[in-house]
Amino acid sequence: MLLLSIDTSIRGCSVAVHQDSSLLASYDLHTDRSSSSMLTTLMESAVKHAGFTLNDLDAIAVAKGPGSYTGLRVGVSSAKGLCYALDKPMIAINTLEAMALQLNAFYPEHLLCPMIDARRMEVYAAVFDATNNFVQSTQAVILDDNSFQELLADNKVVFFGDGAAKCQKLLSDHPNAIFLKKDIRPSAVTIGELAAKAFQNDHFEDVATFEPYYLKDFMSPPSRKASSLA
Repeated sequence: MLLLSIDTSIRGCSVAVHQDSSLLASYDLHTDRSSSSMLTTLMESAVKHAGFTLNDLDAIAVAKGPGSYTGLRVGVSSAKGLCYALDKPMIAINTLEAMALQLNAFYPEHLLCPMIDARRMEVYAAVFDATNNFVQSTQAVILDDNSFQELLADNKVVFFGDGAAKCQKLLSDHPNAIFLKKDIRPSAVTIGELAAKAFQNDHFEDVATFEPYYLKDFMSPPSRKASSLA
């Protein structure tokens, strides 16, 4: 089983190639924006570095969200294009679930709360246990002084991701709240690890109808002219 995995949930893009559960190649490009041309170059390079061609792939996996509206659209569109061109199945993985997988081996007695920055005091978040099962489902959370208080009363919770800084301003004094100094970004590597399991269970998407998991409707920022008249 040869998988190409794609993650464009936030700034930049990440790709990885797995054979069964073994990582063969991965590339990350950290830029302010994702583009289909950047992603195409990374995908071709990763597959070539792994010693294969695109035709050798058994499936394409993609981070379905939540995350950046534009980023998710680029990633899913690219994955769909490959699936159509190569006649391969598509696997979609929750971005936050893949983020939690990066850390669960290091915090076996903690809950994990990956966060992706949204607007103002809002984040996309979910909570996982050490076996990567959902404790709280994926949701858009508007942070305030009461956020996560019930979980923190009985559990140590690790907050991470580019949305965690907002939460740290509110919860940094709580003894059960842990904030990582290291920047944990979404990664195609853990997308691929979860996708390998999904492949074995035949968890494939309908390529024609699949849409990214935006979690909420896209809202374009107001124009300068509109802002000046408000």
